[in-house]
Amino acid sequence: MTSSEIRNSFLEFFRSKQHAIVPSAPVVPYDDLTLLFTNAGMNQFKDVFLGAGKRDYSRAADTQKCIRVSGKHNDLEEVGRDTYHHTFFEMLGNWSFGDPSEPDGIGRAGYYKKEAIEWAWELLTKVWGLPKNRLWATVYKDDHEAEQWWKTVTDIDPLHVLRFGEKDNFWEMGETGPCGPCSEIHIDRTPNGSATADMVNAGLPELMEIWNLVFIQYNRDENGKLTPLPSKHVDTGLGFERVCAVLQGKNSNYDTDVFTPIIKRISEITKQPYNGSLQSTIGNRQLEIDISMRVIADHVRTLTFAIGDGALPSNEGRGYVLRRILRRAARFGRNLGMHEPFICQLVPTLVETTSYIFPEIKEKQEHIQRVIKGEEEGFNATLDNGLKVFEEVVKKVRSSQSTVISGEDAFKLYDTFGFPLDLTQLMTAERGLKVDVERFQTLMKEQRIRSREVRNETTSHRVFLQGEGKNLKPIGFVGYEQLEVDTEITSIVNDLNGNVVGVALENTPFYAESGGQIGDRGVIAVLNNDGTLEGSVYGVVDTFKNIQHVHVLKYADSDLSVGRRVRAKVMKETRISTERNHTATHLVHEALRQVLGTHLHQHGSLVAPDHLRFDFNHFEKVAPEQLREIEEIVNAKIVEGIQVVALNDAKDWLTIDEAKKRWPNVKMFFGEKYGERVRVVEVDPSFSVELCGGTHVKNTADIGYFKFRTEGSVAAGIRRIEAVTSERALELLKDRERTLNERIEYAFGQNEEVAALGRELGSSIAAAKNFQRRIETIQQLGKVAERVSSELDSFFAQQHSRDHQLESLILEITDTKKTLEKELSKARVKSAAGSIDAIVASATTANGVKLASAKVSAATMDELKTLGDTLRAKLGSGVGLLSAVIDD
Repeated sequence: MTSSEIRNSFLEFFRSKQHAIVPSAPVVPYDDLTLLFTNAGMNQFKDVFLGAGKRDYSRAADTQKCIRVSGKHNDLEEVGRDTYHHTFFEMLGNWSFGDPSEPDGIGRAGYYKKEAIEWAWELLTKVWGLPKNRLWATVYKDDHEAEQWWKTVTDIDPLHVLRFGEKDNFWEMGETGPCGPCSEIHIDRTPNGSATADMVNAGLPELMEIWNLVFIQYNRDENGKLTPLPSKHVDTGLGFERVCAVLQGKNSNYDTDVFTPIIKRISEITKQPYNGSLQSTIGNRQLEIDISMRVIADHVRTLTFAIGDGALPSNEGRGYVLRRILRRAARFGRNLGMHEPFICQLVPTLVETTSYIFPEIKEKQEHIQRVIKGEEEGFNATLDNGLKVFEEVVKKVRSSQSTVISGEDAFKLYDTFGFPLDLTQLMTAERGLKVDVERFQTLMKEQRIRSREVRNETTSHRVFLQGEGKNLKPIGFVGYEQLEVDTEITSIVNDLNGNVVGVALENTPFYAESGGQIGDRGVIAVLNNDGTLEGSVYGVVDTFKNIQHVHVLKYADSDLSVGRRVRAKVMKETRISTERNHTATHLVHEALRQVLGTHLHQHGSLVAPDHLRFDFNHFEKVAPEQLREIEEIVNAKIVEGIQVVALNDAKDWLTIDEAKKRWPNVKMFFGEKYGERVRVVEVDPSFSVELCGGTHVKNTADIGYFKFRTEGSVAAGIRRIEAVTSERALELLKDRERTLNERIEYAFGQNEEVAALGRELGSSIAAAKNFQRRIETIQQLGKVAERVSSELDSFFAQQHSRDHQLESLILEITDTKKTLEKELSKARVKSAAGSIDAIVASATTANGVKLASAKVSAATMDELKTLGDTLRAKLGSGVGLLSAVIDD
């Protein structure tokens, strides 16, 4: 069977068992602050296991993209050196939510241990035909039920059912929370099927785990006590790459058709042979080549899927993990003689073999390749120099009869040449040395304290939801229609130190940070039993999601307790400003695509009360005339006064398929987690339709006016625009007018034409304010569409034209000034250079060393440096000192 056939047969088998086949969640879990990457199939169902969410189905199956490169799952050093460890892998899985007595909306009941064990055995032995005598099952030592089901609903050899303790056969989500026993299935891969019981769970590749069946039936509290859950769940995970190796009769995952096309392409590019060696029996050089190819084949999968789902290489968080992975691959490429970007050339092969199941990598292929290529080019520029420094460090260590590279040297390689610690450790181990990791970590810690990487303590409460209120449940969000509601505290939120920092409410008008929109602010006031205000009022400074909506308080005291009635009120002015910017974000997204091309996709956004930010893929600077065209499109839609249609009532929400059918042009984004039913926001069905849970204006005219503030690059192939709306857009125009006038008066104070343009722009600003007042008046009357005339269109077109004239004129002035300054600088340097001979001639000698010093005429540091270079060249050996008065 091919890997595609194996994957399809798994999904079809569970479809026949009435499972809903669901898509993989993104490998970048934007809605889970505790994870860098999705690392298990259960991640997308975490809210169900915690009792805070539910699905329309009680049975599900999928193949989940996973990345494991840190924490307890860090097997990075084993990748490429053994047969089965990977940084990226697929996890085939099937789930049951709820008990068999609780059917879902279409009559499918959940299931538990009996069915999970029976179906796993059926798929492995009847569908895939694995030899029964080579299969072993393990159960938790106290799970008598699972053991009995293995012995009654399957025909496994009873001697192949073994008991183990918590280390091997008990699963838990964390130190507290849902947990339960698990049953693992192992396969005997010895040549003659001669594995023995003592080989199970011994970490031997000859007896390998392929499937884990987890039975979530308990909740563990802070004291370690296990309490049965009201609903039991099944969560299974089957390693796709491992089962492909088994079914294709390969000893190594890298020999399956999951990897062979990529390795073949690496061999073609590098002109190096691949022999699949795992030991040095055929020569160390060939082993080095084979390991390098396996590492690169693994790492390009991680890079492709992570970047495809919205991650980008950077210097912190998941971005730094990607940068480490890419640089490891680039360094292994050196082992294959590659000094130019080549990892990016492997992406098409992966897309060709995998995009039918993960179409997002085909849609993002060009972007993925450009990001990888940009990173390769950047690292290649420093890699050779870094390798030279590394070799010098190795030479120094060996000459001192030591076997340890100092933390300082490792840190220099990291800080100066971009070598991740694990890359330095890898190269060090290849030479029989090791790194002083403890000292390196100390230096890293000191650097973090000095830099932005240190975690702000105010964010610690975003991970810890604990204390009172253990019975978590989905809250009722009423903020689409209401900004004030009387409700009840359901949970108390503590920070790392146990201090109360916030509350969760039964119902809330506060929007929790999501989809780029920041969390609402406002107040929570304590109520008396009769519903009157008690007097205690607490400021809400942030709202975010952590299972429930968490309302972060400026301060808190003992008045706040679970069950207390309160009045929750959102700050109206801030919400309205945020809504303007959110709807404007939808408008600018479509306008960007119309002007720059449909290749453009969102890569992040921020919607705040005072501005909006939008990141998108595009590989060149957006030209000023393109920005003006985009602004004109957005402002035209604002002037049209288009009704914004949002499905605010959850009963009206649609499935994704229903939304796509109704609006073929609907936008949805990788990196955003969508529920089974989605909310749609429409601004003119032919212009902008997006899946969005955020808050919006009722009519585009409520936005007032839109203006770009900045445009620039934030990463390879990623551009960022920032913009403002309404009053802040007018303030920006006024600020720009003031700045332009100052520059005009400085450069061409006597130029009447420029002065006239400046005065004309001033009149435009005043006119804009008048038009804003007109819009507000018309809005109050409810007759926006009928009253906003073509005069406003004409005004904005004239304003853009005048703004452009001024900007073009000032650019011309600035360029002329720079040219004159350069010519003047050259003349000054040429004049001063003539005195260098005299300075050299007057040099004194002390202890055989020449000393030449003088004060020279230089207007800038660059001029002084140029004169210094001239002195050094003419002086030869000696000490030179030049001084100048600059900007006195």
